[in-house]
Amino acid sequence: MSDKEGIEVSEAEIAAHWQEEEYFYPPAEFIAQANQTDQAVFDRFRLGNFPECFKEYADLLTWDKYWHTTLDTSNAPSWRWFVGGRINACYNCVDRHLPNHRNKAAIIWVPEPEEEADVALTYQELYVRVNELAALLQDFAGLKAGDRVTLHLPMVPELPITMLACARLGVIHSEVFGGFSGKSCGERIADSGSRILITMDGYHRAGDLLDHKVKSDEAVQVAGNEGQVVDKVLVWRRYPGQYVSKSKMVKGRDFFVDELLPNYLGARIEPVSMPAEAPLFLMYTSGTTGKPKGCQHNTGGYLAYVAGTSKYVQDIHPEDVYWCMADIGWITGHSYIVYGPLSLAATSVMYEGVPTYPDAGRTWRIAERLGVNIFHTAPTTIRMLRKAGPDEPGKYQFQFKHMTTVGEPIEPEVWRWYYHSVGKGKAVIVDTYWQTETGGFLCSTMPAIHPMKPGSAGPGMPGIHPIIYDEDGSVIERGSGKAGNICIQNPWPGGFETIWGDRKRYVSTYYEKYCRNPESKDWRDWPYFTGDAAIQADDGYYRILGRVDDVINVAGHRLGTKELESACLLVPEVAEAAVVPMADDIKGRVPDAYISLKPEYKPSKKIQEAVVAAIETEIGKIARPKRVHIVPDMPKTRSGKIMRRVLAAISDARDIGDVTTLANPEVVEQIRQMVQGDNTETLK
Repeated sequence: MSDKEGIEVSEAEIAAHWQEEEYFYPPAEFIAQANQTDQAVFDRFRLGNFPECFKEYADLLTWDKYWHTTLDTSNAPSWRWFVGGRINACYNCVDRHLPNHRNKAAIIWVPEPEEEADVALTYQELYVRVNELAALLQDFAGLKAGDRVTLHLPMVPELPITMLACARLGVIHSEVFGGFSGKSCGERIADSGSRILITMDGYHRAGDLLDHKVKSDEAVQVAGNEGQVVDKVLVWRRYPGQYVSKSKMVKGRDFFVDELLPNYLGARIEPVSMPAEAPLFLMYTSGTTGKPKGCQHNTGGYLAYVAGTSKYVQDIHPEDVYWCMADIGWITGHSYIVYGPLSLAATSVMYEGVPTYPDAGRTWRIAERLGVNIFHTAPTTIRMLRKAGPDEPGKYQFQFKHMTTVGEPIEPEVWRWYYHSVGKGKAVIVDTYWQTETGGFLCSTMPAIHPMKPGSAGPGMPGIHPIIYDEDGSVIERGSGKAGNICIQNPWPGGFETIWGDRKRYVSTYYEKYCRNPESKDWRDWPYFTGDAAIQADDGYYRILGRVDDVINVAGHRLGTKELESACLLVPEVAEAAVVPMADDIKGRVPDAYISLKPEYKPSKKIQEAVVAAIETEIGKIARPKRVHIVPDMPKTRSGKIMRRVLAAISDARDIGDVTTLANPEVVEQIRQMVQGDNTETLK
């Protein structure tokens, strides 16, 4: 293909117009206490030392038996790490901390209702509760090593307790995000072959006590329709002894966990020593593009990688109070609320509800009260907090030493608010890039070694060697100003081994595109294809531009939606922005911009014009949006992500599809009427 000037542009070369930003340097106080200040770490983890370099992470763990093969490539590209080694993830996260940290808080749980007291579980209490539940799962539910069990639990302490009890037995857990429907849960039960479902009667969110158990009946039915029988549904109660669901308990199938547990008081279960390559859990990716993919993460490699990255990138020490605001229903919660922090004897904070409930100061009150000094959240949440109360952080006496952003690219303007207002100019920020499939971070600055740069994830992690290819497999050099497909040249311990029950899909989705030889057992022939677009600056830092399919091809120019949204956010009145492709007779696709405003501003043509001007200034007239819609709110998932797919359907007057599982489905019709008018037939 070629643009109007006749310049050849490959399919993977995206016009990346974000301007390079200034550096921000870590404060001396942080460097003085950091876990990793040795720049030689990158030499130790160079490709010439691969794969043995990852012994450094594995040695953070306690092994029942040492491994004989660091990386087994015999079933390429299903990589097996630390083969011959034996280990138990629960032992590493709980038991081994008892001699030195028995009475230290392992988990501090904050309920959404502010009148309810926090729950602090010490490592000793966690040990007792995990053992008793493991005994119940083994005896009453009949679970054993290798079995799968589906969890459909919200952000309550019972979730990590249940995960760790499963890990103690070698049972493979598959946690389904609490906000997902019963149907989604049922599909995952069927795919994983679970015969036990563990759920909860209800939980608090945005001021409401939601009925959660009601989803279990649909989940069991959907699984049954796909041939998977669920023998037992174990129901935790949000308030023990008090049932808050309208869903009737099914006799012989449904059981209250709090009624069963007294039978196992004082029980102790010896941790089952598992092969390093044994599956620890399944994490299903969203089913928005076909059948959900059950990413199989194995025990030894995964645990080593999340322990290492938690220590050296998150800079977690045992004395820190660490709060990751993700949901454990996603990979971030598995890696950086449960397994990574607990493997280091951290104090990990969990919060049940919405960050802005009952008001914009809630997050900062929690941080102040608990003395949180490491804060970990997503750009979506940062934008939400910025919109709801841009000045709120300054009202509270908390001070973070370290902050993380994760899950999607962060616009430089939002990054600067995070740094100045939330971090108060004294915290380091790591802008981490990774995926469900990767288990842990791929790109990030090392917080005590590298300067930060707004909007840039930073270089590859120690031991991670990214490369950017065009569509033909040619390398796009750093500093070229061209973007392409970011891939990882080498395996790493945190990466998943396969898609549960579908190895063919695993190979075709993640490795086939740039494979040099399908018969090869050499890892060098199997670069990992992330499916993300990126550009690498002269300094080696990567800027992630979003999914390859989150790119708008405008008259031969490929524009990343993230850079367009970043330009929108330069307008002071704008709180959130989403840019989607819209069909155009002349250009093929043009950007259509949706913006929501900060509370103190009212919609006006002046703001719309300012957005257009910002895009033209930052990127150029080729990126000018067809329209700028000022909307009351963005359609969002329960986890807070903007549903750009819904907005794109509205822009093109296509079928919007099912929006009942959104956090705010009512806003979709408001936006549709604003954009299309009442009579949609005339627009189709």
